[in-house]
Amino acid sequence: MVQLRQAIFEAMMELEEGMSVRHSKGATLFINPTNGFGMRIKPVDDNGVEVKVLHREGPYPSAADEYDLC
Repeated sequence: MVQLRQAIFEAMMELEEGMSVRHSKGATLFINPTNGFGMRIKPVDDNGVEVKVLHREGPYPSAADEYDLC
């Protein structure tokens, strides 16, 4: 996961610095969790229930969203 986190960081830096992307309406990340040997696993929560989707809101609404500029 450390390498994945670094790859995401580097991709975001490339978008910001190399392609001058300054805003986004959101982002989607798909992962294929494995057990470290390449065999797929199903993530579960603290109760053992399979987690199929994990959704998080951003840290704050963008000014564009706040003022209906999108």
